[in-house]
Amino acid sequence: MTTHKNRFSQFWQELKRRNVTRVITVYAATTFAIIDLLSNIVEPLRLPDWTVAFAIVILGIGFVIAVILSWIYDFHPLGGIVKTESAKRTDKVEVPRFSNSWKIASYISFVVIIGLIVLNIFPRTGKKEIIDKSIAILPFVNDSPESDNAYYIYGYRIAVHNNLCQIKGLRVLSLQSTEQYKKTTKTTPEIARELGVGYILFATGQILNNIIQLTVQLADANGVTVWSNPYNMKLEKVEDHIEIQSNIAQQVASKLQTTITPDVKQRIEKPPTTDPTAYYYYQRGKEAYWRYWSDSSDVEALEKAEDFFNEALKDDPTLAQAYTGLARIYWGSEGYFSENYLDTARVLLDRALIYNPALAEAHTLYGRYYNVQNDTIRAMKEVDKAISLNPNDWEAYRIKADISSGYINKISNYRKAVNLNRGPEYPSLLNDLGDSYLAIGFPDSAAHIYEEVLELNKDSVEYYTKLGEIDWSRWNITAGNAQFENAFMRDSANGHSAYILFVGYTVLGEKEQALKYGNIWVEWMNETGALWVNFVHRMGYYYSLKGLKEKADSCFKVQIEYCLKEIELERGRAKRNLNTYYDLAATYAFTGESEKALKYLRTYSLLPVMNSTMMFFLRFDPLLDPIRDNPDFQQILNEAKANHQAEHERVRQWLEENDML
Repeated sequence: MTTHKNRFSQFWQELKRRNVTRVITVYAATTFAIIDLLSNIVEPLRLPDWTVAFAIVILGIGFVIAVILSWIYDFHPLGGIVKTESAKRTDKVEVPRFSNSWKIASYISFVVIIGLIVLNIFPRTGKKEIIDKSIAILPFVNDSPESDNAYYIYGYRIAVHNNLCQIKGLRVLSLQSTEQYKKTTKTTPEIARELGVGYILFATGQILNNIIQLTVQLADANGVTVWSNPYNMKLEKVEDHIEIQSNIAQQVASKLQTTITPDVKQRIEKPPTTDPTAYYYYQRGKEAYWRYWSDSSDVEALEKAEDFFNEALKDDPTLAQAYTGLARIYWGSEGYFSENYLDTARVLLDRALIYNPALAEAHTLYGRYYNVQNDTIRAMKEVDKAISLNPNDWEAYRIKADISSGYINKISNYRKAVNLNRGPEYPSLLNDLGDSYLAIGFPDSAAHIYEEVLELNKDSVEYYTKLGEIDWSRWNITAGNAQFENAFMRDSANGHSAYILFVGYTVLGEKEQALKYGNIWVEWMNETGALWVNFVHRMGYYYSLKGLKEKADSCFKVQIEYCLKEIELERGRAKRNLNTYYDLAATYAFTGESEKALKYLRTYSLLPVMNSTMMFFLRFDPLLDPIRDNPDFQQILNEAKANHQAEHERVRQWLEENDML
């Protein structure tokens, strides 16, 4: 053991004598500095991604050469570079003392190494850290002279988008958000600013004779390309397509400093089908559906999408995504309905989830299905599952907001949907968000949002209607009616505006004005055949104001029958339409059946949260006047006020904590 230690000590002393240790220290410091410098200039100078790796290999080879040369040669103070003498010979010959240059260089190098290690472990102020990890994917440009191959490039965009959407930590705008830039002349910074994102992904390419030539670029909000890659390869099987699509997503995630979890990586690398023919028809179906989505008048494209998805399933009956494609079609997307579409959609979604339980889109559509069925519990379960699989599913967030009873959840989820969609649905999503603020007592926040909507859609009728609702929420009925008048003047054929004014003037007790707009509303319904079953009791009140008792009684009878039937149908459902109970209570109250009115009004008051609209009608609805002084009614009203105020306070505190107020 002692001999071994002596040999090691002798070897170490020989390394020091020949200055090998100092060469290693200086070389290591220089290497660290070069690699650190390259890491920081690769992106700004748009150098190839392999630059740093190549430098490491060269420096590694240089390290071996430097160590060998430092063992053989040395810098002599008197003679320059000389061959290092053996240890035995130097014992007999007096060697001049060397200068302190090597020592100084060694000390400086050691400090440099420690400094670089520390700086790379702890974040530096000057180090670029990506904070805004948001991205929009522009329509990919097809350069193929054969237009029949365009669907492949289109399909690549959809696939890359779906892959990126599954990565937690990224904010990926919906495909609907970027369709408007299909033939744009706007610059990347302009598009990024309009969409409110930090990065833009775009691509150009073609597929000819099963050979793909695709160039993908990722640019930041300033228009600087941070990553670019050409893909040129022979496509011999479906997996080749998936390899490219998943690679693009993984490269983008890496550039945006986002981690892809193993389960997400597994999902994005798994092909929807291994059958080339099924994949071909599936791609055609997706392209046709999105073509219809861009132009809802192109029903032929929707019919082609249906045919393509069915053809895909003939070749691969396990292709889950084709089932969801058909479900969207049979659901009645954008006005296209088929008979018994809900039942058909459910069967298709069942099959999709059998073959792919982790298909987020299927869970989202199931959430929509259960929402229509008033089954809140199952709907919430489905959309939560969808969001866990796809954190960028704006549609799932919207459904979740719709079915949430608490307004913190409503506002939070509507905000998420708004942040993910800048497409045609954007104004509607903003209105939903504004309505939520208004419903729970934040009219100023709602007003700012409605102004933004007006800038987007230029719909002054809708805008003045919203302003009227704001005034009503403040109990300023006269000011609200004036805003509704502004809306009506801009569209006198709008029966809805006439109805609101009829209600507004009945609340004020202005019979003449109420009948004026009531006449317009009823005439509009008769002309259009738009009988609103939940408003028949309002027609009854209108006829009672005109002194037409028989017509009024007939309307009240129809309303009662309808409401009782609805209540019977809803028994056992997880979610009930409690507005039906209010309509029934208001009808019974006006027709003199007070006990029944209070019974159903009590059920109505079981709503988790009473919003501003509900409070308005409880407080001012003339149909409730016959029971307004009843102690039981006053108790219901006071409980409703307390309910509303408590939720308002919860939301206010949450908004303040999150700097949203």
